[in-house]
Amino acid sequence: MDNISFGQYVPGNSWIYKLDPRLKIIFSVLLVVLLFFIPNLYGMLIALGIYIIMFLTTRIPPLKVLKGLKAIIFLLMFTVLLQLIYSTGNKENLLYSFPMQLGLWQILIIIGLFISYYLLKKIIPFKTIMLLLVIFLGFLVLWCNPFELFSWNFNLNFLTFNFDIYQEGATNAAFLFLRIVLMIGITSLLTLTTMTTDINNGLEAVLSPLKLIKVPVGIFSMLISLTLRFIPTLMQESRKIMNAQASRGVDFNEGSLFQKVNQIVSLLIPMFVISFQRAEDLANAMEARGYIVDGKRTKLDELKIKPIDIIASLVILVLIGLVIWGNIYVSL
Repeated sequence: MDNISFGQYVPGNSWIYKLDPRLKIIFSVLLVVLLFFIPNLYGMLIALGIYIIMFLTTRIPPLKVLKGLKAIIFLLMFTVLLQLIYSTGNKENLLYSFPMQLGLWQILIIIGLFISYYLLKKIIPFKTIMLLLVIFLGFLVLWCNPFELFSWNFNLNFLTFNFDIYQEGATNAAFLFLRIVLMIGITSLLTLTTMTTDINNGLEAVLSPLKLIKVPVGIFSMLISLTLRFIPTLMQESRKIMNAQASRGVDFNEGSLFQKVNQIVSLLIPMFVISFQRAEDLANAMEARGYIVDGKRTKLDELKIKPIDIIASLVILVLIGLVIWGNIYVSL
């Protein structure tokens, strides 16, 4: 839980911190939308290169964004594997064919690998890397039959098949992988470089036209900013509760299904109590400071467009033009 970087502001003084929060919100939405209009893998690789250059100039610790990707690593693996399996073609587009065998000994080795992971994951710090290694070793066992080195005739093969990787499948897998990574990276940059008060002011300014149709924009922006603000706080509280429960003998990694349900309940009930207490304290603090729902509010810091905002807007316009040109060029 401590590895979740979404919603955690990282203090800094690079150019991205100096951008107007209204423009940062608009730019983030536009860039995410542009990702769905990039026509091919080459365009996505160019977008990745632009993002890397932009990220390096912000001087944000790379681990902050990489930790945000940890939560979706299984989604990425599932997406890539699905594309590789179900994307087919002709023999001319076949990149590689893996002859696979599924037998008794392969099944036993794979089961042993996962049992080893289950027993060792408590003492190994990098659990995700270890799980990926176990999956990779399981693939090698199916592909490179270790018993072909011996004259054993009792392997009891149940199934023999070819795992074919076609050019279209590899291209689609890389394309979707980069799109998801860039979407998470762009949205992470917004929350990592913008304080919740600035996000609140920016959202309220961006959504201000909705006030014409009686939409409570101020309430929506306040709710979103408070949600972003309390994500890391609640994560820290949950970690404290888990440590307290562990000191009392509760192990969240072991037990039957019924025991795991009881363990989750022992975590959720204190979380709800703490959340309600914090919400009540926040409401009292806001009321003591004169906050009125739907009341007219003044700003301590007025948002103003600066030269760096104009330069960033021109860069975004150039990127939009390149994507439109790329779609027209590819369609021709």
